This record gives sequence, C-alpha cells and structure tokens, in this order.
Amino acid sequence: MTLSATPFDVIPLFAGERSALLEMLSGLTPEQWRAPTVCDGWSVRDIAAHLLGDDIGFISRWRDGVGNPSFSSGLDVARWDGLVAAIDRQNADWIHATRRISPRLIVELLRATGSAFEELVLVLDPEEMAGPIGWAGPQPSPVWLHLAREYSERWVHQQHIRDAVGRPGLTGRRWLGPILAVFALAVPPALDATTAAPGASVRLLISGEAGESWSFVRGAERWEAVADLERPPDAEVTMEADTAWRLFTKGITPADAAPKATALGDATLVSALLTTVAIMA
Repeated sequence: MTLSATPFDVIPLFAGERSALLEMLSGLTPEQWRAPTVCDGWSVRDIAAHLLGDDIGFISRWRDGVGNPSFSSGLDVARWDGLVAAIDRQNADWIHATRRISPRLIVELLRATGSAFEELVLVLDPEEMAGPIGWAGPQPSPVWLHLAREYSERWVHQQHIRDAVGRPGLTGRRWLGPILAVFALAVPPALDATTAAPGASVRLLISGEAGESWSFVRGAERWEAVADLERPPDAEVTMEADTAWRLFTKGITPADAAPKATALGDATLVSALLTTVAIMA
C-alpha cells in the first residue's frame, strides 16, 4: 500500500461516528460526565466540549474562511513547538470558556455542528491541496488527508470517553482500520530521525481485525512508504491495534508499548518507530 498515493475516503464514516457519540453521551449520568479521562485535567464533559470546538473550528475555517487568533498572537507556528503551544493554548482557552455549558446543551450543539460538518465535507474537493499536517511532514497535504485527520481526532476522543465510562469502543475494521492507516503516515517522519543509509527498510504489522501491514524504505533524502519490500526488512515491529493507536496518540509511552510489541532486527529503527506520534503534541 503506497500511503502517499492512496486516498482514505472517511466521509461515509462521519455520520455514524457522531451518531454513536451522541447516543452514548445522551445516556451518561452526571457522575460519568465528571469522570476523569486519560487527557490530563480533562473530564468526559471537557472532551465532549473539545469535540464541539473541533467542529466549530473546522466549519469556520473551511466553509467561512475565518482563522484562529491563537495562531497569530506571538507564537512561531512554523516551528513544531510553536504550533503545539498555539494548539495547547487554544484548547485550554476553549475548555475554560465552555465549562459553563451544560452536558445537555453540549449534546444538542454537537448534533447541530455534526450535521453542518457532514454537509460541508460533501462539497470539498478531496484532491485539492491544503496546508501541511505537522506529524505527517512539512509538505502540503490533500483535503482527503485533512479529513482523515479530522476523523481520527473524533474517533480517538470518543474512545477516550468510552474508556472513562467503561463503554466498548468502535474497534471494528470499519471504524478503526482507517485510523491505523492514517496513523501509519506518521511513521516515515519518525524514522527520518535515524541515520539509516538509503535502502534500509522497516515493516510495521498491526494484528487483529482492523490491522494491516505497512512497509517503509529509506530513500535518498527521507523515508518513504512502499507497496512491498524486495527483501526481508532491517527491522520489523508487530503490535495489536489497541496498543498501536494508543502509542501513536501518546496514550501510552514507548516504554509501555515495547513489552506489548514483538520487535525484530535493527534496534535503532525499532526504537524510532516506537516514537511515532500522529497528533500535534
């Protein structure tokens, strides 16, 4: 699978993902809304409000052309640390401001913005080029990749809520498969930190119903995804899907993930792959 050339059509998934979220949230008790989550300092209510902010930000930017002042107020967002700082500030400001909103109203607003979001993505040109997605590299990215990133954001945060309140996740291949595929785009930038020679290769295998395998080769300048390898890889890492998505979103550390993974070959390449991050954090 050549990741850079294969669009992920996640548009049909948005309505079902939002429906599942709203159904779950509508049945939570006040205590469950206040439950802590893996997101430091955020409750279930805070994550739901954050998802509302994601909708509002996306619609405002992509439909109405309104940017975010957090990205033009003294921080160098061209740098990774500056961009992360701007995102963190934006998120903190939003959560602080929305803590006066009741859980019931959050659900009602999420229903409205979800519908507006779903209408918007249907009219976007998936092949049009837009800005970069930091964890996938500095190059411009097509709209379909931005939509895949939006889907991953929604799926991951819904899973955080489900974990916090003890509800089963949307972990079937239909829902989780695209998440793992888009997260694999973050592997080449992680491998770029190594000094491997051109021709070096790595294979990532994710097991389970939603799993798949991805191969990467060091080109003249950077690591690239390839459809297959012509020889056994220099390093190979196998892990379960649940471990993979949590590792790539910093839900667990590389040290936590390592005992749950099977690693073969070059230790430096294995270590680099385990530092893959598919979020801006």
